[in-house]
Amino acid sequence: MAVHAESPDPLDPARLAEYLGRLCRERGIVVSTAESCTGGGVASAITSVAGSSDYFETGYVTYANTAKTRLLGVSETMLAEHGAVSRQVVEAMVAGACAESGADLAVAISGVAGPGGGTDDKPVGTVWLAWGDGWQRAAECRHFPGDRDAVREAAVREALVGLIRWLTPHE
Repeated sequence: MAVHAESPDPLDPARLAEYLGRLCRERGIVVSTAESCTGGGVASAITSVAGSSDYFETGYVTYANTAKTRLLGVSETMLAEHGAVSRQVVEAMVAGACAESGADLAVAISGVAGPGGGTDDKPVGTVWLAWGDGWQRAAECRHFPGDRDAVREAAVREALVGLIRWLTPHE
């Protein structure tokens, strides 16, 4: 994210959400969320801004794999081959969120928030995030330190920062 005098503190989800809202309004963008380990935290941050219904209509909390398949069209085969915490799945979640909601832009998150559930390949704190639209997507794997709450909060912040980056690629 470019640093401007008006840019928000990257650690403050409320300011990030306000800045995202301003960008969405300026560009006429409708955004959607597809969340697993954050349990709707990104949607909550976005909708904490008054007037967010101008640019946010739909959010998906697809905590279970069956919900990812049923609501977002993520294939059972993909989930079995790559696991829910993978680039392939979060990119498919973005595509599904845009297709199902009609949004211009979506973010997807799937991770291991802990305290259990980690593996050698995907330890606690591993979070995959993806951003994109119906045509192109970008994904990142992050490893956030801390307990369950810290991992979830960091993932929400990173999701918002990524949406802002998507809307300001050259600034």
